[in-house]
Amino acid sequence: MSASSPLLDVQHLTVTFGGSSSATRAVDDVSFQIMAGETLGLVGESGSGKSVTAFSILRLLQPPGRVTGGSVMFEGRDLLALPEREMREVRGARIGLIFQEPMTALNPVMRVGDQIAEALTVHGRATHAEARVRAADLLDAVRIPDAARCARDYPHQLSGGMRQRVMIAIALACEPPLIIADEPTTALDVTIQAQVLELMRELKARYNLALLLITHDFGVIAEMADRVAVMFKGKLVEQGPVREILRRPAHEYTRNLLAAVPGAR
Repeated sequence: MSASSPLLDVQHLTVTFGGSSSATRAVDDVSFQIMAGETLGLVGESGSGKSVTAFSILRLLQPPGRVTGGSVMFEGRDLLALPEREMREVRGARIGLIFQEPMTALNPVMRVGDQIAEALTVHGRATHAEARVRAADLLDAVRIPDAARCARDYPHQLSGGMRQRVMIAIALACEPPLIIADEPTTALDVTIQAQVLELMRELKARYNLALLLITHDFGVIAEMADRVAVMFKGKLVEQGPVREILRRPAHEYTRNLLAAVPGAR
């Protein structure tokens, strides 16, 4: 894969829910690219198909959802055509995922340090002893105070903001080139949201990450993304550099989203 090639190249992705007689397209002929080190914001209201797109890329769609068309090229391979065994090696190791609600994504009966360590040992990146040390280092990297002690805590013992930081640490564990963040700050209050976004910006620069940032909030996009793709009823209605679309939104839906951002226009 050359430096000028996209890291992720999604072409004509179509996802259908339901049987043949009642099928609806949740994602309809969606195409976009992400270059190495770039942040693409995928923005749209709830139900527009953003999360379905993310889960389709990682082949984590739950039935009755199914991909019925398109390709997802990542590092030169079509993820939709990979055997499941190879796909498991991509998830976590090459593409990290930050979920919207960490309390449901984290294992409630497993210490957070062990959950980070597991991400390393499952992909053969460290021995158990090395992974425990690395887990504390990652908790420190995501600015969790007293990281060694926190590694021994269970998720319910942490605040919402701390749990989200643990999710970020897990996503970063194998140093993947791409992270998909699905509404990573929606469940947090405004102050903690700002801290988490700042942390993600800092870590992205430190690790040279590419980021697919999924959100309904154009304010987050304006702050975090290089380019934006606007999704409405399963389709991408426009995409381009963030500044350009903030200044001259072409689609009425984009203008409505922007109008909802306090002080945006």
